[in-house]
This record gives sequence, structure tokens and C-alpha cells, in this order.
Amino acid sequence: MKFGIVMFPSKKIQDFANSFRKRYDSNYSLIPPHITLKSAFKATEGEIIPISTKLHEIVKHFDPIVIKISKFSSFAPVNNVIYLKIDPCDKLNSLHSMLNSTFDGGPDYNFAPHITIGQKLSDDEHSDIYGSLRMNKVLFEETIDRVHLLYQLENESWTVYETFRLGKE
Repeated sequence: MKFGIVMFPSKKIQDFANSFRKRYDSNYSLIPPHITLKSAFKATEGEIIPISTKLHEIVKHFDPIVIKISKFSSFAPVNNVIYLKIDPCDKLNSLHSMLNSTFDGGPDYNFAPHITIGQKLSDDEHSDIYGSLRMNKVLFEETIDRVHLLYQLENESWTVYETFRLGKE
């Protein structure tokens, strides 16, 4: 099975992101807007309980994290992906690093916390959409206090396997 570790922003931010994702993100129907902390990895049902236990131990060391979203950005020319940029934050970087060093397989890319708005766009689509979106003012700030272990279903959609509250309980 495929698993991943994410944070979900508030409904307000999800609604804002989805207003664009439904037009520009081919994965719109497969997963809600999220911040990926650990990219998809494979694990068996027998391995997931120890993973869950480790994850529970890791999140105890992190207080809730304040995120700030300041603008639209893009990974072009590497990937034609448009996203909501989450300002750098030491706590978020540390959590990401700890998760990726604890669980097999490092990240595919340098960590750039974001919420995907559009992907798999042609060069022309990307240029047009990003050109208009980056003129919009974006400013969100909120505290996220949960991390979610997700798994992928047969139809390729993702669902929550378990939720973990940041900080000591």
C-alpha cells in the first residue's frame, strides 16, 4: 500500500485553494488541499503499526505550527506546478526533516512547503494561469495542530489512516 504524511489547512484555506484546483489540478478529486510532509511511500499492513507508533512519538516533540501563506508561486521550469507558497518556518522544516530521516527514503525534492493549485499544465497554460494568479494578493496565517497519515485507495484517491496531534498530550 502507498502511504503519505500531510497537514491539512483550515476549511477557509481549502475552499480558497479548491476554487482554483477544480480548474487547474488534475488531482482535485483525489485529495484535499494539503501540505506534504513525507511523500508517498510503500508499506505493508504489518509495517504500518510501527510507522504509526514512530509518528506518534515524533509529533510529541513539536508544538502546533503557525503557517503563513503569502503568494502564488511556481516550480517552473522544473515542473509546471502552480502553488500557494508557505513562508519558510523552522518548525515546519524540522518536522519535515525528522519525518524523512526516520522513515525510509528521503524527499524527492528540496522541501518547499506549499499547497498545489495547478499541475500537469502545458507550457502555455502554465504561463497564462500563473501570470494572472500571481497578481492576486494572498495572505493567510493560521496554526495547524495535526499531522495525518494517509493511504491510497484502489481508485488512487487518498484517505486518512490516522491523525496525530502535535505536542504533548
